[in-house]
Amino acid sequence: MATTKVNDILDRAGIILQDTSNTRFASADLLKFFNDGQREVVIYRPDANVTNATFTCAAGSKQSLPSAAIRLIDITRNIDGRAVSQIDRKMLDESLPNWHNSTADSDRKIEHFVYDPTDPKNFYVYPQALNSFQLEVIYSESPADVVLSNYTTDTTTITLDDPYANALLDFILYRAYQIDSEFAGNAEKSLMHYRSFTNGLGAKTQGDSASDPRVGA
Repeated sequence: MATTKVNDILDRAGIILQDTSNTRFASADLLKFFNDGQREVVIYRPDANVTNATFTCAAGSKQSLPSAAIRLIDITRNIDGRAVSQIDRKMLDESLPNWHNSTADSDRKIEHFVYDPTDPKNFYVYPQALNSFQLEVIYSESPADVVLSNYTTDTTTITLDDPYANALLDFILYRAYQIDSEFAGNAEKSLMHYRSFTNGLGAKTQGDSASDPRVGA
């Protein structure tokens, strides 16, 4: 759970921009850059804003994620406990050409799911579901815009985890210097902060991979 306050990041941006009175960049504009930054982080790191939720299946093999979802990450189990594993669609197509019509029942729950990242908001289940079936589904979700009631006293924290705070600060600075790119050196500063933003996300990816507890990771 994040503890970094959004206002603290906006204040740090004002200090670096030498605009603590928000004369050049209004707090509302910096907040817009912050919200853009959170969405940009999730593009690079879909696991930065993950929801683990109970998903109620539609009848049939094809299933669609909730509207706020960006992409599927995993399906762990039927809610009653039976594990669900991912399987390659070609394997099912070749061994069971009519698998889309294979119907589950109250005793035979979902066994496998098929997912294609080029169709990120949809997946298929085998056997096909009844509309009462429920799965534990993990998916990436786009962060909702943060709204602040007061740019001094509001204690709202960032949506993402605290380690992303520095990347979000770099993204705000990237956008701010981009707007002021007509001034000498600001175009270079903008590019520098965007590189710092992406490099920071890359470093976190490497660190997470080094400590991944999954077998064979």
